[in-house]
Amino acid sequence: MGRGKIDELAKIMKEKKIRLVIFDDEISSGQIRNIEKIIEGRVITRAELILDIFAYKARTHEAKMQVEMAKLEFSLTRLRHLWTHLEGQTGGIGVRGGAGEKQIEVDRQSIKDQIGRHRKKLDSLQKRRSIQRNLRLGFPVAAVVGYTNVGKSTLINKLSKSDLYVEDKLFATLDAMTRRTEIAPDRFVLLTDTVGFIRKFPPQLAASFRSTIEEAIEADFLIHVADATHPNLIEQIETVERFLKELGADEKKMIRVLNKMDTIKKSLEFRKRLPPGNWIPISAKTGAGIFMLKESILDML
Repeated sequence: MGRGKIDELAKIMKEKKIRLVIFDDEISSGQIRNIEKIIEGRVITRAELILDIFAYKARTHEAKMQVEMAKLEFSLTRLRHLWTHLEGQTGGIGVRGGAGEKQIEVDRQSIKDQIGRHRKKLDSLQKRRSIQRNLRLGFPVAAVVGYTNVGKSTLINKLSKSDLYVEDKLFATLDAMTRRTEIAPDRFVLLTDTVGFIRKFPPQLAASFRSTIEEAIEADFLIHVADATHPNLIEQIETVERFLKELGADEKKMIRVLNKMDTIKKSLEFRKRLPPGNWIPISAKTGAGIFMLKESILDML
């Protein structure tokens, strides 16, 4: 964005009484500072928005700690922006930097210490999860993966008759919850809910939630759930597949499920944009297609 475009943005913000601008891509702290001066409003990035949503949604102690660590990692890249009011203050003879530089260094060390403490606690929780995972041996495990808000938790509730938290919003689930499910008489599988993926997932969150996401790597097979009604269906599927590849889980056997089929109104139009591969059409809400899904899980077992 050049100066003319930013002036135009400032004018729109004044007319519409807008106080916040969100950039879809990462911009530097210096760019944020310069734009905020011109538009006289606050600027955040997509990554900050997602971090805030995660912080709002975190319920368990582990999820809150993971989000806090991600926010601390992110703040390390924004320290200089926070202390611009001290930039003009210089140090005396023999002092390496001004007050601003000193404060940045103090804050940086403090944040690194906090990150270290969080990492130790999370490592301890990860070891506990690893022990729990070993105790599950004897039961096959399926990780339910997919873009955020496609109905993964609703599907697990329908299959296992459980009561996982469900909400029609982004990132309703931040913890890897596992439920034992009877697919057929005396045939059981463990279904694990995982955090939803999203385009341009902040790397700080990916690192913090690695232990939760690793459930997909450790599972015997995957159930990839996609939202059949979403206008960006193909893009969402590609995002999930790219994420699984980065995790090293793309070679795992997979059942592909198209959810929310009960809300599809024009089937002919939908067929034109069907994703490639074999997808099982279902409705986790009404139960339509669940029998076919169970048959696929039995075949997988």
